[in-house]
Amino acid sequence: MTRALLTKNEEKVLYGLVKHPELNHDELSKKIDVKLSTLNAIKNRLISEDFIRYVNVPIVSHLGCELLAVIYTQFNPVIPLEERVKTTRRTIEVFPEIFFSVGEQDKGFSISLSKNYTTIGRINEIRTETFGQVGLLEKEYPNEVIFPFQNSNFHRFFDFSRLISHRFGMNVEDDRYNLWFNKFDQTDLTVKEKAAFIQIVRHPNFTTQQIGDLVGFSRHTVARMKKRYFDMNLIQQLAIPNLEKLGIEILAFYHIKFNPHNPPIKKDIEYLDTFSTIFLASKKFEIVAISAYPNYQDYKEDKMEKIRYLKEKDIISYTPLVRKYIIDKMTIIKDFDFSAMAQKIFKM
Repeated sequence: MTRALLTKNEEKVLYGLVKHPELNHDELSKKIDVKLSTLNAIKNRLISEDFIRYVNVPIVSHLGCELLAVIYTQFNPVIPLEERVKTTRRTIEVFPEIFFSVGEQDKGFSISLSKNYTTIGRINEIRTETFGQVGLLEKEYPNEVIFPFQNSNFHRFFDFSRLISHRFGMNVEDDRYNLWFNKFDQTDLTVKEKAAFIQIVRHPNFTTQQIGDLVGFSRHTVARMKKRYFDMNLIQQLAIPNLEKLGIEILAFYHIKFNPHNPPIKKDIEYLDTFSTIFLASKKFEIVAISAYPNYQDYKEDKMEKIRYLKEKDIISYTPLVRKYIIDKMTIIKDFDFSAMAQKIFKM
């Protein structure tokens, strides 16, 4: 897959936007040493040409939610992907807890945020029953991996910055290691604050005036609310690049269960967190990771290096599960949709 050609300044701006979505334009201009007017023009072009988009993520550990769940399944390849996607969208992806879901001909995975395990268990029961009735399940039931916020670490939450720096040959250090969902205090909002919160999550590119028009507040009121949500870490912003335009060919899903007699220590997890890793969740005896690669050779080398390390350190008992997805053959069924979950949390 050939990546779109960008100038050096465009590469710097794209990297900066992904690495530092929390910075305003003036701060980012100084951070990456690109003139403010140039940065603004390049950012507008990158957005208009679909190189990048923004997502506002509700930090649900502050809002009474308890866990993140990953579900992955092997499918009967005889059933066409289009038919499976149609069935999934109608019966399963309607659940607001699911915010990201990917499918290929014979496999798929989804990621959810949930208030409790009861909800996730019910969704998985419906998933298993639905897939079973239409003949989609072949060798296994859907597998679920539960990461309770209280005893899990979310080292990477769709962080594409290192992937971009590697792709562009940039010599930059990964100086931000942000643990997500690691605070659990309950935050109470008024009905008006909840209404604004939902619209800010739903419309990350809207101005405060546009949000205000939706909820009936002045732009100054919305601006104060929005600043408060970000300052209190109730919302974090992600910048999601277009992987196809970056020439990324492969997405890999890893589920690794560790040796119960020799679980990994911190430096082992850090070793597995390579430039390709965009998502990494861990608890004491297992991790789930998602990685992205520009070509098969990079995928193969990174995968084999991970497996070699795990075996040499004797921290696994068997070969990890690794499933490869080809970017231009897979379907993104649900694409970073958090607004329905926010609406359900607030019962609005």
